[in-house]
Amino acid sequence: MSEMRLHDTAGNRLYLNAEERAAFLAVARKQPARDRTLCETLHFTGCRPSELLEITPAKVDLSGGTITIRSLKKRKDASGGQKIVFRSVPVPPDYLDTLNTAHGVREAQRSRKAANAPIWPLSRVRVWQIVKRIMIEAGIPDAPQRTPKGLRHGFGINATVNGIPLHMLQKWMGHAQLTTTAIYADAVGKEEQDIASRMWG
Repeated sequence: MSEMRLHDTAGNRLYLNAEERAAFLAVARKQPARDRTLCETLHFTGCRPSELLEITPAKVDLSGGTITIRSLKKRKDASGGQKIVFRSVPVPPDYLDTLNTAHGVREAQRSRKAANAPIWPLSRVRVWQIVKRIMIEAGIPDAPQRTPKGLRHGFGINATVNGIPLHMLQKWMGHAQLTTTAIYADAVGKEEQDIASRMWG
């Protein structure tokens, strides 16, 4: 398995910073419902595009304020078989309201068939294209961070800067090992300044 990094071999950032994340979200909120909710889900859950495509109305807890995501990184159980792992990620109430309104989540939950149908019946390539287009519209530079993975890494950095404990972030991001999550504690630039400011008082 390759080591997860926040910079490429040339030292370029691989995550969206706070300003870029805000610009991405602002542009996403001007899009048609499908693209808006797709982008907001990636932004607020930190999930991978492949994981997003498995989200169904049944996995949205409107009253509990969470979305349940199946972790798609391959893991083995004690017998060596594939281990299935789900994680619940808390999300903002206004985002859930938008998701419910746009996709009829509460109504779909009343039917087993509708409840288990994907909210976004798209390919991973199409998700990538939608995210890239919105990132370009948001003015995010043509650089290594302008990808869905850059958005996921940005979620991790943002959580770390805002004091989310690493074990909680590990759960939200679906990492098997805490050492993987700990990479986000190695924040730099403005993010590192925010962390250091707590020490300065």
